Amino acid sequence: MGDVTELHQRWCIADGHADSLMWNRDLTARSEEGHVDFPRLREAGVKLQCFTIVTRGFPFIGGFPVFAAWRGWPREARASEWTRALWQIERMEEFCRRSGDAARITTTGAALEDNLAHGRLSAVLGVEGGHAIEGKVERLAELHRLGVRFMGLTHLSNNDLGGSSFPMMGNRGLTPLGREVMEEMARLGLSVDVAHASESTLEDLFAHPTVRYFCSHTGVRAAGGGWRNLSDAALRRIADRGGVVGIIFAPVYLGGDSVADVVRHIEHAVDVMGVEGVGLGSDYDGMVALPRGMKDVTDLRLLTEALLQRHPESWVERVAGGNFRRFFQETLGG
Repeated sequence: MGDVTELHQRWCIADGHADSLMWNRDLTARSEEGHVDFPRLREAGVKLQCFTIVTRGFPFIGGFPVFAAWRGWPREARASEWTRALWQIERMEEFCRRSGDAARITTTGAALEDNLAHGRLSAVLGVEGGHAIEGKVERLAELHRLGVRFMGLTHLSNNDLGGSSFPMMGNRGLTPLGREVMEEMARLGLSVDVAHASESTLEDLFAHPTVRYFCSHTGVRAAGGGWRNLSDAALRRIADRGGVVGIIFAPVYLGGDSVADVVRHIEHAVDVMGVEGVGLGSDYDGMVALPRGMKDVTDLRLLTEALLQRHPESWVERVAGGNFRRFFQETLGG
């Protein structure tokens, strides 16, 4: 087994989900708070990090403005779901400008490869919940122009686009507006993140002939854990479209609180999807705990070590980031 620190520096370590922007921390500065910032990502060897934009609370609509006020968001940024989305994008732009070219918002496959060649972090932006566009389909083009490359249609509750996987939400499918949004996303080249979609909304997405979909963070149902985990059937459908499923680190969705539980979910997903279909989807900074012994992203080596004890380096490299590298090369655009 190779030295994990050296492997992390050499491999394209990639993670499908971090909610760091909502906490209003300076991501250019190393912090003891939270799970992720640019210095800690560099130390961990992470080359591609998906940063998601959250605009609505848990699980009730009014909670997020209170949270944002507590975290020091300016009043004008808190005014609406759309202004919350724009402000988080502006913050990431500012962080990348101030990073000394250590990180860039990454919008094309060529830029991803250039960042890898020059040792930069690729920050890939996504929106967690299509309520952020407030029913205005034309805003998807604006998000794309600003660097966003994926969006989940729903988050922790049903919205005007479709159904959430959150309990007691009634397993709703896509609404007519949701179908219109899905069509526009396919036209623009925005991928759909299925992480919080209800079973019925998933089926509606899977029936679309061309839209690209993946899952930024989830557990797998057959390996145990929480309500929002994906079924084997859903895993197969995502693999059939060339998608990747990022396995979450949060114990509440794993059915256990050890690194071995993350491994168990990864291995089951690989058994169903093939090794090319599975990645890491930590849910860093997502108001969830990490497994025992993991304080933040700098402890990612513990997972790599556990995987290398059971699988060849080439297998682990794909799961640790090679698959998300391939997916985003294919989907970010030219």
